[in-house]
Amino acid sequence: MKIIDKDNEKHLNEAAKHFNSASCALALTGAGISVGSGIADFRSPGGLWSRFSPEEYATLEVFLHNPVKAWQLYRKLGRELQGKSPNRGHRVLADLETRGILKGIITQNVDNLHQAAGSRYVLEIHGDHQHLRCLQCGSSIPVADSHYSMEDVPECGLCSYPLKPDIVLFGEAVKNLDEIQMLVSSCDLLLVIGTSAKVYPAAGIPEMVRQQGGKIYEFNQEQTLSSSGFSGHTPLSDYFFKGDLGDTLPLFSEAV
Repeated sequence: MKIIDKDNEKHLNEAAKHFNSASCALALTGAGISVGSGIADFRSPGGLWSRFSPEEYATLEVFLHNPVKAWQLYRKLGRELQGKSPNRGHRVLADLETRGILKGIITQNVDNLHQAAGSRYVLEIHGDHQHLRCLQCGSSIPVADSHYSMEDVPECGLCSYPLKPDIVLFGEAVKNLDEIQMLVSSCDLLLVIGTSAKVYPAAGIPEMVRQQGGKIYEFNQEQTLSSSGFSGHTPLSDYFFKGDLGDTLPLFSEAV
């Protein structure tokens, strides 16, 4: 693994050259890319999970049996996402896609900021917080600010069943898995950005790319990707861009 910063021009140019020659470069993003937009990582100190236990608020069972309680979490999350805008990291990935050298983004985020930045091919593992869905009849409506201020649980206009944000709760199947697996099967270079990729199915994506002979570029504050085949201690990344994503992603984009 080669560590890259602004002073390591040789490795930076080498990484850019490999990226430009890739036939199917993808990005896997997590909460870290949205921190620069003012959205805290759920698992960080002061994050959502420190205030709302996932087991108590964020399971499908809780929603089915006590939607009033579940909506305490949904409202808090919705309010935290309101008014947030894409940052430099989101815009870099959108630009790389526009230039035809990034084929798509697989994201664990539900904030829609990749699309807001201009990215067109985005596969959301955990759904999105911009729509409400009815689990009974399957209808879907765009979320409105009033859904976060009303005291009652929003109900489906067709069948009166309680609506939930179209996000994946614990106990629900992830989204777009077949399309993600098909896309990753062709990937020969993966940018892993702002995520430790410890939770499946995201955790399996870097390993799959590595097994296919592809390269892994990791962008994060600390290096976390490692090969499970070597007791979890062998770095999985070919290049590690250490530091704030608002600095490292533009640095990489300029080299590309």
